[in-house]
Amino acid sequence: MNPNTDYMEIMNSVRSKTFTFFEEIADIFTFIQVIIKETFSRDFEFKEFFYQCFQIGYKTLPLIAITGTIMGLVLTIQSRPVLADFGAVSMLPGMIAVSLIREMGPVITALICAGKIGSGIGAELSSMKVTEQIDAMELSSTNPIRYLVVTRILAATLMLPVLVLYADLLGILGSWAGANIKGDVTFILFFSQAFSHVGFIDFIPAFIKTFLFGAVIGFVGSYKGYHAGKGTASVGEAAHSSVVQASLLIIIVDMIAVQITDMFI
Repeated sequence: MNPNTDYMEIMNSVRSKTFTFFEEIADIFTFIQVIIKETFSRDFEFKEFFYQCFQIGYKTLPLIAITGTIMGLVLTIQSRPVLADFGAVSMLPGMIAVSLIREMGPVITALICAGKIGSGIGAELSSMKVTEQIDAMELSSTNPIRYLVVTRILAATLMLPVLVLYADLLGILGSWAGANIKGDVTFILFFSQAFSHVGFIDFIPAFIKTFLFGAVIGFVGSYKGYHAGKGTASVGEAAHSSVVQASLLIIIVDMIAVQITDMFI
C-alpha cells in the first residue's frame, strides 16, 4: 500500500467531515432565523398550534403519570432505609420533594418526552418530506415552516412545563404511597412536611429550564424531520437522531442551568 495514498484519503475524509459539520451548523442557524421570523408573523396558525398542544400535552399525560408515580415511589423506597439508619426518616418528604422539583422531575420527564414527542415530530415531518407533502404545501402557497415547525416547537415549549408539574405532583403522591409501605403517614402530614422544605429558589429555576427543554425537543425533532433525506430509511434515521440529540442537549442545558443557578444561590 502507498503511504501517500492512504494519507491523502485520510485528509480528504477529514476535510469532507469538517465541511459537513460547518455546513450543518450554518443550516441550523438559518433554520432558527426562519423560525423566529415566522413565529412573529401575522398569519400564525392558531388552529394547528392548539391541535399540537393537544397531541403533545394531553396524549402524553398517561405516560408521564406512570413515570412520575414510579419515580417518587422508587426514590422513597431506596432512600428510606438510609435515612432510618441516621434517624432522619422525618426528613424523607422534604428530601423527596426538593429532589423531584429541582432536578429529577424536570430532567427525567424531559428525557421521556424526548423519546415520545421528539421521535414523533421527527418521524412525522420526515415522512411528509419523503412523500413530498411539504413540497406540495409550498406549491399551494402554504408556508410549511409556519404551519408544521413553528406550531410544534411552541407547543412543545409550552406543554413540557405543564407535564413536569404533573409529574412532580404525582411523584410526591407516589412517594407518600411508598412511605406508607413500612410506615403510617397521613396524606396531609406528608404533603405539609414535603412542601415546607420547598421554596421559590427551588421551584423557579427548575420551572424556567423546562421551557428550554421543551424548545430543545421541539426544535431538534422539527429540524431532523424537515431536513430528512428522500429515502424511506431517512424516516427511521430522523426519529432516532431526534431522540439521541435531544436527550444529549437536555443534559447539556441542565448542566448549564444548574451552574447558573448555583451562582445566584
